[in-house]
Order: sequence, then structure tokens, then C-alpha cells
Amino acid sequence: MSGPVPVPGPEAYDSRAGAAPALAGVPADIRRGRRLWWHCLVGAVVLAAGAYLLRGHWAVVRTGALRLAVADQGWLAVAGAAACGTWVCAALAQQGAVVPRLPGGRLLAAQFAASAAGHLVPAGVGGSAVSLRFLMRCGLPAGRSASALAVKAAAGGVARGALIAVLVPLSPGLLRVPHVPVGAVVALAAVLAVVAALVGGTLRARCRRALAVVLADVRAVHLRPPRAAALWGGSLAFAAAHSLVVVAVARAVALPLPPTRVALLYLAASGAAALLPTPGGLGSLDAVLALALTAAGAPAATAASAVLGYRLLTVWLPLFPGLLVLGALVRRRAL
Repeated sequence: MSGPVPVPGPEAYDSRAGAAPALAGVPADIRRGRRLWWHCLVGAVVLAAGAYLLRGHWAVVRTGALRLAVADQGWLAVAGAAACGTWVCAALAQQGAVVPRLPGGRLLAAQFAASAAGHLVPAGVGGSAVSLRFLMRCGLPAGRSASALAVKAAAGGVARGALIAVLVPLSPGLLRVPHVPVGAVVALAAVLAVVAALVGGTLRARCRRALAVVLADVRAVHLRPPRAAALWGGSLAFAAAHSLVVVAVARAVALPLPPTRVALLYLAASGAAALLPTPGGLGSLDAVLALALTAAGAPAATAASAVLGYRLLTVWLPLFPGLLVLGALVRRRAL
């Protein structure tokens, strides 16, 4: 006689259907309702964080708006168009950093949402998390998604450096390489050598593997000319578009500096501010750029107005629309 037929438990259904064992007996409509509730909660938390950030900087926003109200509206329109173009350039660069084709509309929406999230969390972690989640939702493994972000970030840094190299001869004497004592260089090299010796072999192996993955992705992208063109063209256009925003706002408030100098100062200041872990460079970029413009000969009030105008167009005005897009992407499970 045969024994009783075993009845598969919830785990068996979970392995085939992908549902959690605790929810195996819950109807599908209730599970969807719970997911929707969590998505709405996440969206509400993100919006509350944005409101708190805006409240803490409301005086800055109000002052910038009042100064810009009497500025040249034509140049402000140019600055606004350039600010909108930054998200298109970011989407183009992100597409160029991966071999598979990404959905264009959702890619652009994800970049817009990532720019808003990047202003809420220090060191760009928020924006990187949104972009990483989007790439994973598009079917890329987590390692490949992180590698794509690294490729895009590296291309962006090289593009910024290339633009600085082009603009430096047009503004001789504006940027000076700081003198670093030889002893400081030797001490830094010694510290790095000690750190490298203390790091375990496992960590070094992981770093080598991660670097190998990134280099493999770089080679794969450059084997496809359209992807390489999108990566480098988008990265260069992204840095140039941000520079154009600053230049156009400077012209709108009658900043008495040539456009090439304003663009060069912005690129140098943004590179320096990237070393400080503040949300979206808020505070660090403002102070460095305003100080650089003032040191180059601009009146302090006009320099502050130009910086505030740049922030208003690239951060404060798109912040809540970007958070709304972020919430919509979360609700539609695109992130």
C-alpha cells in the first residue's frame, strides 16, 4: 500500500509564484492593496522630507526669487531651457553607459526623479539609489547596474576636466594650481601605503573584481559607437548645460564677468564642492561659487544673486515635481 500523498506547503508555492510564505494564503487583491499602501507611505515620506528641506531654506528661496524678479527675463528663459536640458543629457549619458536599450520615457523620468532625490541625501546617495533601482528594474543585475553608474560618473568627471582644460587658456591667470609642499606629498604617499598594507587580501580582491567589471563594461560600451557617442556626448552636454545655466543667470543679473570666466569658475567650484558630502552640493557649492565669483571681481551681492538664481532653477523649482515623479515611479513599480 502506498502512503499518504504529501501536500506541498506554502514554501513550495512560494518558490514557484514568488510570494512570501507569510502571504501565501492572502488573496491577491489584498496583497496588491498592501503594496500600494507601502508605496504611498514611501511617497509621503519623500514628500515630507522635501517639505522639511524647503522650509529650512525658505529664506534663500525667497531672496533669490525677489532678486530674479527684476532680472532680464530673456536670459532667465535661456537658463530655464538649459536647466531642463540637463535631465535629457543625464538620460543620454546613462543610456550610453549600458549596452541594453533602456525605455526612453522612463529613463528620462528616472533621471528627473534622481536629481530631486539627490538633493535630499548627502553625497548624491539618493540619486544613485534611484538610478540603481531603475536599472535593476530594467533587467540589469545589481553588479552591472552599479558598474553602469560608475562608468557614467567617471565619464562625467572626465568631461568636466576636458571643459576646464578648454576654458583655462581663454581665461589666463584665473585658476592657479596650489603649491603643495614635497613633505606633504611624501606623508600622504606613506599614509596610503600603510592603508594599503592594512587592508585585507579579501577586500583587495573584491576591489580588483569590481574594477575588472567596470573595465569590461567600458570596453563593451565602446565596442558600440552609438553607445560611446551617447556616453561622452551626454556627459559633455550635461556639464555644458549646467555651465550655461550659470552663465545665463549671470547675464540676467548683469554680473560683470565674461561668460568664459563664469563657466570656468562654475566647473572648478562644482568639482571642489563634490568632495564635500552635502545633499546635492547645497551649501558647499553655493559658498565656493559665490566666493570664486567675488574673488574674480564680481560684486558680492550680484554674485550671491547669480548663485541663488542657479539654485532656484536647478534645485528648488524642480524639487517638488521631481519628488512627485519619484512617487509615481515607485507606485508603478518602475523603481
